Amino acid sequence: MSEISIDEPEQIPETLLERDQWVCWREEERDGKPTKIPVTPGAGGFASSTESETWASFETALDYTETEHADGIGFVFTDDDPIVGVDLDDCRDPETDDVDDAALDIIERLDSYTEISPSGTGYHVLITGTLPDGRNRRGSIELYDTARFFTVTGDHVDRTPTRVARRQDALTAIHREYVQEAECDTAPESEQRDGTDDRSPTTDAVDAVVDVDLEDEDLLEKARNASNGEKFERLWNGNTVSYDSQSEADMALCCLLAFWTGGDRRQMDQLFRQSGLHREKWDEVHYADGSTYGEKTIERAIATTSEFYDPDAGDDAADPHGPPDGVATGGTPDEADRSRAYLAEKNRLLSERVDELEATLEQKTERIETLEAEIERLTDELGARDQETAQSHKEDSGTGDETDDDPESASLLSRFFSGRSE
Repeated sequence: MSEISIDEPEQIPETLLERDQWVCWREEERDGKPTKIPVTPGAGGFASSTESETWASFETALDYTETEHADGIGFVFTDDDPIVGVDLDDCRDPETDDVDDAALDIIERLDSYTEISPSGTGYHVLITGTLPDGRNRRGSIELYDTARFFTVTGDHVDRTPTRVARRQDALTAIHREYVQEAECDTAPESEQRDGTDDRSPTTDAVDAVVDVDLEDEDLLEKARNASNGEKFERLWNGNTVSYDSQSEADMALCCLLAFWTGGDRRQMDQLFRQSGLHREKWDEVHYADGSTYGEKTIERAIATTSEFYDPDAGDDAADPHGPPDGVATGGTPDEADRSRAYLAEKNRLLSERVDELEATLEQKTERIETLEAEIERLTDELGARDQETAQSHKEDSGTGDETDDDPESASLLSRFFSGRSE
């Protein structure tokens, strides 16, 4: 880890400096990987992201980094402030300054104070806003707004604002696109109502693929004539008016193509290249695994599509003017439809519960790690005190031996006992 120092605290926005929500941290190895342990400025004990008495002012925290007990400082997010932190890990090459396309897209859209993380391989973006409900992390992207601390380096990224800006709309869109990954709004309304698939959003893309086997022209005709055909047509023609960025529009069109092609990657790519959204960026490599922007967009679209067009269900399923598949006109869904809807909702609730448990487990794991570090520190301190006590006793014992060997003392004792014997 590179040494952390903040020589120019004026780089850090006043919005953060004015709050007494600062802690220090030191890096220790846990289970073979470096872990940042929060430390109370000045005291040196374990700091908690939920106990304000373990926090201090920026100046106090900064001063404590001059000692051997802290490696850096951090800002604690609370319910009482509007600040949200966006953590982008493993997206920057510290040698070349190359940045992953996803991280670059997020930084540009948030357009707020951004700094390089302590490791040099990631970024921290700070904004004001309200974190949307749902999961707060996926892969190397994490969002925090309470009960967590953010390491702060002051290593400001050029060409990003020096202030913490309010970016609610951008935050909502990024959360939906990169973190929440909610089911794509792809199926026509009739299928959304009555043809609900029992696959969860996390179903593996390969298992979810359906053999649609439609020619491009036939597929495009069905997509245009469906109940959400107007949306498809706008995206197909390259219209991005309803989206915060073209990347988000690209994703929306790919979700629609994933539905209609049954998740056929080759046909999705072939069709997207015919659309008005296609650009040179589609074939550029932007990811560490060598994937192009287009390949990764298609992969994510398939992964987040929970239902696909089923040609065996009949054309009525994609016809906004005909009755939905399996439902008589004016009637109600049959038992199979109700069962599928029930399973889909149950899967959704279970997925949300799993996300909540994973987040809780992560917090408890971090708590255990910090407590283990505190126990180790206290054990070392107790051991040092035991050594001092043992040394002190040894010195006292040595003094007693010298007294016993003193001739004058021996003579006095002899005379004393001699007198008593008489």
